[in-house]
Amino acid sequence: CCGIIRSMSDSPILFLDSGIGGLAYYRYFHARNPAETIIYLADRLNFPYGTKERTGLAAVICSLVEKLHHKFRPKLVVIACNTASVSALDTLRATFRDLPFVGTVPAVKPAVQESRTRRIGVLGTERTIEDPYIARLASRYGQDCTITGLAAPELVEFVEHGISGATALERRRAVLPFIEQFRRCGVDAVVLGCTHFLFLREEFAQAGAPEMRIYDSVAGVARRAELLLEPLGRPESGTPQRSLLLVTGTMPLEGAWLHYAQSFDLELRLLQDIL
Repeated sequence: CCGIIRSMSDSPILFLDSGIGGLAYYRYFHARNPAETIIYLADRLNFPYGTKERTGLAAVICSLVEKLHHKFRPKLVVIACNTASVSALDTLRATFRDLPFVGTVPAVKPAVQESRTRRIGVLGTERTIEDPYIARLASRYGQDCTITGLAAPELVEFVEHGISGATALERRRAVLPFIEQFRRCGVDAVVLGCTHFLFLREEFAQAGAPEMRIYDSVAGVARRAELLLEPLGRPESGTPQRSLLLVTGTMPLEGAWLHYAQSFDLELRLLQDIL
């Protein structure tokens, strides 16, 4: 993956998240664009993002992007994290003016457009739920809707550190308290506003059925990335260089990381070892 880049079309695409959440976005995008080489960064050192102050988090993410930009010269960056997107996208775009960015924001628009009860549930991190961006989205697409936002830091922790070994019952139990809260509020559209929650999408859909529909931004993020890639050029069909799963921090990698690397067909490396 670190070979000579012959042209912009051959340059890699960078995906960045606090941990494993964005892998669902990577998988969907990679399935549609198998010739593209992708560098996926999991910022284990600074996990979780949702409890951090906005300005400090933006500085952390800018520093990571700067290092990766210097090393890999990506043609596009996907911030595969809702919290990082609402906290750092403006700063990133102002800092790296020639580098296109795709953010991940909660899929409030389709939820608002399709809700019958006009009551929308948004599940995310503290930082995402508290950010005024959610209210602006709701106001723009459905002023008559009531938004119920729930912060679920414990669910982010469960996915990041426990999902790989969790039983079906444990996964279902993890989502039920949130579905029950939304149900009491009359919600019929639940927006998964944290990329980590995509690992539990099936459980949310089953627990919320039949009255609740579950929304995420996976397809929308992929379409936006593909649109921005068109003028940059696409690699010729063939066998791409193997994509990387880079993990921050100096501690030895936990066994779960090898599991994810194998499951998503990624080469696993510590970021510090290649910089």
